[in-house]
Amino acid sequence: MDTVLFTQAKDRVSHSLEEKQGIGTLREKTLHAVLKHYYAPDTALHEIPIGNYIADIYTGTEIIEIQNGNFYKIRKKLKSFLAHYSVTLVYPMPHIKWLIWMDEETGELSKRRKSPVTGNVYKAFGELYRIKEFLNEENLHFRFPLVDIEEYRLLNGWSRDRKKGSCRYDRIPVALFDEVVIEDRKDYLSFLPDGLTEEFTSADLAKTAGISRKAAGLTLHILAYVGVVVKTGKRGRSYTYNKRKDLIYEASDRF
Repeated sequence: MDTVLFTQAKDRVSHSLEEKQGIGTLREKTLHAVLKHYYAPDTALHEIPIGNYIADIYTGTEIIEIQNGNFYKIRKKLKSFLAHYSVTLVYPMPHIKWLIWMDEETGELSKRRKSPVTGNVYKAFGELYRIKEFLNEENLHFRFPLVDIEEYRLLNGWSRDRKKGSCRYDRIPVALFDEVVIEDRKDYLSFLPDGLTEEFTSADLAKTAGISRKAAGLTLHILAYVGVVVKTGKRGRSYTYNKRKDLIYEASDRF
């Protein structure tokens, strides 16, 4: 994580927004544009044709794709790229979010209000499930930046206050809070907090990580699939798991 480089990327895109007089005037959404400049400041590396597709970034040895969700839409593209290249998928997630409502007709903006929900990186597992078939590919890597953002939404929903069912207009990054990097299987161990006992259940992970039981169950499903944890039995009606000890030793050898 390089907060200085992130700020430079943010300022560069912000300058383009000022020249074009406002948000939503770039060809691509603002968060996506900032991340492209963060991971590849050289714009000559952006939007490169690779086979039948366009890569967000191609460095000459690596493809970097920035995806705001809906991973199921990129499965064909991913299959094509992984056959020949190292691919890093970037999935940004909100950490602290401020909501700003926009009237489509007048352009009037509301005061920004802070969302009561603080985001965490475990949200990534819902998207990883959608490309589960690729997760054991050695050429596939991930970066999960947690970003403080301002989210602009249009007052075009179906409820009386026009907020329910509304459309998101743009997301403006404010700061980079953290970034989780998955280069190989051992890096998935970072999703298992130190407070876990040697043998644990999804309820234990939920409590220790501060996430929902559903999110913990999905996390363990994916971690078992990539071979980071193994099922050891049952405790009541819940499965129990252990970390793969050989991976723990490999990870400790790095330091």
